[in-house]
Amino acid sequence: MITVKENTALVGISELRVHFSKVLSVLGKCKVLLERRHKPVAVIVPVEQYEQMEAIVEMAEDLGLGYLAKERDLKSKPSDYIDLRKAEKIITAR
Repeated sequence: MITVKENTALVGISELRVHFSKVLSVLGKCKVLLERRHKPVAVIVPVEQYEQMEAIVEMAEDLGLGYLAKERDLKSKPSDYIDLRKAEKIITAR
């Protein structure tokens, strides 16, 4: 295991198999970059960090969808919409 940065350790797949518990103990302090034949293949991060990353991605997706909705709303005209009651009738008629 080699510490690449202060918060990143580089571990080969074969080393992970042999020293799994040691790698897990390091995981509390930093992320682990797994490599096979000197090429990165995966990153292991603590669950808390993963959850933070997921939250950031979800927020970015929500912002993007909100932007698209606002853009479509600004470009649309009243004739692009139908009344809610009319929509319900169409759906229940099927």
